[in-house]
Amino acid sequence: MQYGLYIVGTPIGNLGDFSPRAIDVLKSVDLIAAEDTRVFGKLASHFDIKTKRISHHEHNEQDIVPDLIEKLHGGMSIAVVTDAGMPCVSDPGFRLVRAARAENIPVFVVPGPTAVISALVLSGFPSDRFTFCGFFDPKKLHDDNRIRHTIIYYESPNRIMSTIADLARVMPERQIAIVREITKIHEETIIGYPADLMHIDAPRGEIVIVVAPAPEHKISDREITEIVNDITSASTKSAAADLAARTGISKKEAYKRMLNKGGNND
Repeated sequence: MQYGLYIVGTPIGNLGDFSPRAIDVLKSVDLIAAEDTRVFGKLASHFDIKTKRISHHEHNEQDIVPDLIEKLHGGMSIAVVTDAGMPCVSDPGFRLVRAARAENIPVFVVPGPTAVISALVLSGFPSDRFTFCGFFDPKKLHDDNRIRHTIIYYESPNRIMSTIADLARVMPERQIAIVREITKIHEETIIGYPADLMHIDAPRGEIVIVVAPAPEHKISDREITEIVNDITSASTKSAAADLAARTGISKKEAYKRMLNKGGNND
């Protein structure tokens, strides 16, 4: 086995998606750095992978990376795996890859399933341009709405209904796809406008949200006025930010329209 760092993708649900090359690499390397050794242990047992493993996760990554780099300099081959999918995609790994690159250590990728791309193709939304924003953050939603092409988020089943409500408030004109349990028995894709999905039974399992591109048509003055009427209960600055996010007009223009609506509420 050539020395270096191997980034190895693992199944996101269906064990049949584990590639023969990935299994061979994990059996052949000197060491496996796993996000959770117990989780990986189940996969290793199923595929008879007996390679020594250590924990490598977000809480110890800063401390363990120098040790792994030292081992790599010593000629070891090390594989990085996460609990599911591709390392480095909202999972540990990129700091180790960056450190290895800085030290001119060979880095190899063994591709595997990734929930981001799987959800994108399942949604049927345009895929020529898309932005993955990691785990959903409601505080960044207004800024995210300025991304006019397809957007992808990870989300927890515990927060999914409040997230749909947030999307209905800020991105009402954009369809969303709620993709859950990808490659598993209960795989499901639910598509609709956020307001139409606010009263569905809360989806369970691993969830990815895909947001369709914003409509291309220019919003009319009448539509802007209706939105202004809908959000004037908030402070002028807050309402202006909401108006800018929902219509695509500048914050300056939105603030002007809010002032014209009925005075400054700050």
